[in-house]
Amino acid sequence: MAGHSKWANIQHRKGRQDAARSKLFSKLSKEITVAAKMGDPDPDKNPRLRLAVKEAKSNSVPKDVIDRAIKKSVAGEGDDYEEIRYEGYGPNGVAVIVETMTDNRNRTASTVRSTFSKNGGNLGETGSVGFMFDRKGEVIYQADAGDADTIFEAAIEAGAEDIESSEDGHIIWCADTDLNDVSNALEEALGESESTKLVWKPTTTTELGLEDMQKLMKLVDALEDDDDVQRVTTNFEATDEVMAQL
Repeated sequence: MAGHSKWANIQHRKGRQDAARSKLFSKLSKEITVAAKMGDPDPDKNPRLRLAVKEAKSNSVPKDVIDRAIKKSVAGEGDDYEEIRYEGYGPNGVAVIVETMTDNRNRTASTVRSTFSKNGGNLGETGSVGFMFDRKGEVIYQADAGDADTIFEAAIEAGAEDIESSEDGHIIWCADTDLNDVSNALEEALGESESTKLVWKPTTTTELGLEDMQKLMKLVDALEDDDDVQRVTTNFEATDEVMAQL
């Protein structure tokens, strides 16, 4: 899915900016604390925590920050968060899924609704756009992890469903329930991945021109600036020419 692949690249680019990095560290730490609270504080015995720690490491979160987030859960510190998903529409009807983790449902709902309306979008009902996505496991390897054939063989052996290889790298898809097992098998065959996480993969896309793409980026940036928002996914499709002008 070209739009989704490019969107992943946008997220990586944003993640390298200092301002976004501290906010990203905070969100990844929150996911680690919640995952540890919901299960065992040992990543080897808690698949969700293991994936959260792996994603944090791939984004260069320091080990002491990761350890502190886990200790918070063991000590019973930190707020009790609930995970809430919001769905809506951006420019030109593009679908937007907003995943949040909040200790105040009313505050988050109000902020997300306001952000959509201020940036040319519309917040919809739960399920209004979710049918345009599949919940999948996504494992990303850099291009130098191996050639397309090597990655394909390792991915199929690991139990993956689909593989996208390009000069930018390799994206391996699997069933959401298989992500822990598939990522472990891939790690044995190929080494540490660049990213391992659960994602919403678009099944249909909406193509955007430059103006709508700029509006969408403004909406997504505003949503991601909210501390309660963990991840924003859209189903845009855009040409290389449009992407190059952003």
